[in-house]
Amino acid sequence: MTGYGRAELAKNGKMIKAEIRSLNSKFLDLNLRLPFSLKDKEIEVRNLLTVKLQRGKVDVSITIENGIAERDISLNMDLVIKYYQELKSLAQDLGAENHNLLAIVMQMPEVRAAKKPEILDEEWIPILEVLQTAISDLSGFREKEGAGLEQIFRENINLILGLLNESETFENERMELIKLKLRNQLLDLVSSEEYDRNRFEQELIYYLERMDFTEEKVRLRSHCDYFLKVASESDSNGRKLSFISQEIGREINTLGSKANHAGIQKLVVQMKDELEKIKEQLLNVL
Repeated sequence: MTGYGRAELAKNGKMIKAEIRSLNSKFLDLNLRLPFSLKDKEIEVRNLLTVKLQRGKVDVSITIENGIAERDISLNMDLVIKYYQELKSLAQDLGAENHNLLAIVMQMPEVRAAKKPEILDEEWIPILEVLQTAISDLSGFREKEGAGLEQIFRENINLILGLLNESETFENERMELIKLKLRNQLLDLVSSEEYDRNRFEQELIYYLERMDFTEEKVRLRSHCDYFLKVASESDSNGRKLSFISQEIGREINTLGSKANHAGIQKLVVQMKDELEKIKEQLLNVL
């Protein structure tokens, strides 16, 4: 689910900021941008985000302004002296000027090394608080979006149920058409010189099963009710809703294949359209 969370805190002369952006994804994909001084805390940050966010393509940025020294530079004095002496000797041998040798030495490899500062507990605690506040802000954003999606789902499901109810108005006409078709086919079969009683019974059972979709209608209503129940839960799971939508689709397809009536098949097409809208929105659900 998409979302955005932000928090900042001024503490002990430092401005700590955390920003979190989330896009839709079936899995959790974390991209962290941390200050150099927090590299040792990366695993702890990842674990916290994994527990709290669960899914999504998530970008997290933490910055500390005017705060902990990012880099404590130290010089490799033995190497500095060695470079300087060798450059000075080379300059003398070549008769070259040597007044800027120190500047040249400072550009040589491994002369300077950055020491990573350690984070004290009293420094880490406010950083963690800011991160947790940003996570809560993101979760609030997601909850608002989720409430809107639930309303959309409810409207789509109610439309499907309304179309299902409307299909029942064609039931009497449909049954008469099926009876007529069944009667003609059975008469042809009985009047045939190759009449076979077993085949007659098989044909009869086949058409009886084909014309009855009472169970499909009952299951479709049940799946729709269950979908709305799950969607309204505080810990609603997008994968679970996706599975239920697949079951809804299966029942709608069966209704269409058994309909044998143009009016009902038209309603089935409309049901499928509403179900596709649901599936598109499910991509936004965790």
